[in-house]
Amino acid sequence: MTNSVIAPVVIPATPLRSDGHTDGSVGTSGARRTLPLPTVPTPRTSSIVYGLAAVDCRGRPADHTVVTALGWVPGTRLDIRESGGLLLIRSDVHGVFSVTKQGHLRLPAPVRHCCGLIPGDRVLLAADPQRDLLIVHPPAVLDDLLAQCHAQLLDGDLT
Repeated sequence: MTNSVIAPVVIPATPLRSDGHTDGSVGTSGARRTLPLPTVPTPRTSSIVYGLAAVDCRGRPADHTVVTALGWVPGTRLDIRESGGLLLIRSDVHGVFSVTKQGHLRLPAPVRHCCGLIPGDRVLLAADPQRDLLIVHPPAVLDDLLAQCHAQLLDGDLT
C-alpha cells in the first residue's frame, strides 16, 4: 500500500469575485457582505431575585433562594398584604406572621384563599432586597400580566 498525502482544502478568507480574484468584493458591485450580528440585550441592572416554586399543602412555596436574598432568618416577623391579586410581604417587627423555624416562608390559609392558591400551584416570587420586599405572583395574575405580551407576539391570536 502506498502512502499518498491528500492536500488539504483551504477556503479563501474572502469570497471569490466573478473573475476569480479575492479582494473582498462580491461580483462587480464592490459591496462587502457581512454576517448579521445578534442584538445584544441591555445588561441587567436590577437586583431583584426571582424564583418559581410550587406551593405545598401547608402553604409553603419551596424556594429558599428568595428568602435568603432578603436576609430573612427563622423567626423574622412578616407583614403580608394582598394588592391587585399579588401578595406583598415585608419584614416587620410588629408582623403577625413569621419565617418558620426551618427557614420557610409560609402563606397562611386565609392569604392563600384570597388569591385562589391551592396546593401544587406554581407562583413567581420576586425578592427586592433594596426594598425588603417579596412579591408573590399567583398563576391568575401571571395569566393577566402575560396575556397582552403573548397577544402582541402572536398578532392578537391567542387561540
